[in-house]
Amino acid sequence: MNKAYILNACSTCQRILKEVQWSGEVQNIKEQQIDKKTLASLAKQNGSYEALFSKRAMKYKSMGLKEKNLTELDFEKLILEEYTFLKRPVFIIDGKSFVGNSKKVVNAIKEELGVK
Repeated sequence: MNKAYILNACSTCQRILKEVQWSGEVQNIKEQQIDKKTLASLAKQNGSYEALFSKRAMKYKSMGLKEKNLTELDFEKLILEEYTFLKRPVFIIDGKSFVGNSKKVVNAIKEELGVK
């Protein structure tokens, strides 16, 4: 099963979906947040919950999280409570996960999908 977790209002997510010619399932995380089991699986594949956490989210600074020493449990809890803390987009392709919007990640997605 191929699935992308995005924010519909995010122009970067929309651009990447087009760029990689995505034809799999798409889940808008604002309407239907990622579930705990999927998040745990992604954390295991990516080494930590922190790797899935967006420190660019506006709430990160406004909640004063930058000054706190967050644990893995904190990162997990925050992502599950607030969709904006999930680094996006997240693609799951044939059991492999791709997280974020860096050029390297987008190129890896394209390679996995066989897109030129």
